[in-house]
Amino acid sequence: MDSKCSIPKQGLYVTSELLEVSSLLRCCLALVFLPLLELPSLSPRRLCLFNTTTGAARRELNFLTSVLAIRLNRKRLVVVLQEKTYIYDLNSLSILDTIDTVPNSKGLCAFSPSLDGCFLALPASTTRGSVLVYNVMELHSHCEIDAHRSPLAAIVFSPNGMYIATASEQGTIIRVHLISEATKQSYSFRRGAYPSTIFSLSFGPSTQFPDVLVATSSSGSVHAFSLGLGMNQRSRRSSSFFGSIIPDSVNDVLDPAHHVLHNVVPAGVKSYAVIRKVDRVPDTSISESVAYRATVSIITYSGSFQEYTLIINQKNESSWHLERRFDLLTAISDNIISS
Repeated sequence: MDSKCSIPKQGLYVTSELLEVSSLLRCCLALVFLPLLELPSLSPRRLCLFNTTTGAARRELNFLTSVLAIRLNRKRLVVVLQEKTYIYDLNSLSILDTIDTVPNSKGLCAFSPSLDGCFLALPASTTRGSVLVYNVMELHSHCEIDAHRSPLAAIVFSPNGMYIATASEQGTIIRVHLISEATKQSYSFRRGAYPSTIFSLSFGPSTQFPDVLVATSSSGSVHAFSLGLGMNQRSRRSSSFFGSIIPDSVNDVLDPAHHVLHNVVPAGVKSYAVIRKVDRVPDTSISESVAYRATVSIITYSGSFQEYTLIINQKNESSWHLERRFDLLTAISDNIISS
C-alpha cells in the first residue's frame, strides 16, 4: 500500500535504520513506529521510509503482524516479522522474496551491508542454535550452520560479510564462522564458565578482516576477543586468517586473546557495545609495542553511555581506559531545558 506518512511528534517509540546512499551524505531513513497507545495511525505493523535530506516520505508499507526488525543497504530492505521475513528492492520497494521462518518473537537477525558479501542470518530452529544464512543479492539460501546446542541469543556479521559470530542462550561460548566454509569450520571463544545472556556482539569496523570482537552480557561485563592477534600468533601454520586459528573440530573450544572489563554496568541491565574504530600499530622489535588500540562505545537501556579505549600489546596483555561517561537521559533533559 502506498500512502504518505509523517513523523509523529509524541506518544511513541521509534526504531530506525540509517543508510548513507552517496558520498554527498544523502540518506534514506526507515522508521518503524511502535506506539505507546493503540492508534490506527501509529501501528507496529506500519513501516515508513523517509528521505532525511528533503524530509519527504518515500513510501509506507503495512504488514499483517508487528515489524520486529528492519535492515537495509544500498540495494535491499529486509523486514523481519515473527514468522516471515520480506526482502525488498530498496529503489522500487518491490518484494523480491519472502522467507518463511521459525517463530522469531525477538526479531533476531543479522545483516551484512556489503554488496560483495550481502548475507542475512536468521534463526533456523527454536530448540537448537542453528542459523540460516541467506544470500540477499542472489536471493537463495547459502547454508545452514549448526552452531550451538541451545537456541540462538545473538548473531552478527563482520562488515565485509565474510564472517559470522553467534552466541546461544547458554552464553558460555561464542563461535565465529567463515561464511564460505561455514558448515565445516568455526573458531570458538569461551566467554565464561557460567551461563549468561549475551545482549550484543560486534565486530571491529575493518573491511579486510575482523581484528576485534566484543560481547556484552547479563553479567555486566564486556568481553573483547582479539582475533587479529590470534592470527599473527599462529601465522606459522597458515598464511590465511581462519586457516591459522580454526580448530580441527567445530566442537573444539580454544581460549585465545580474551580481555574482560568487569562490572561495566549493573548485572542484568541490557547493554549494547560497538567498536567504533581499531588502530593497528606496526609490529616492531620492541616487545611492549601496541598491537591494537580499539575504541569501544557501550550504551545501556537505562540510558548510560560509556566509551573506553582497549589497548592490547604483542604479549596479549591488555588495559581498558575510560574516556568518557554520561547519562543520556540527563543530557537530553538538560538540552530541552536550555533550549
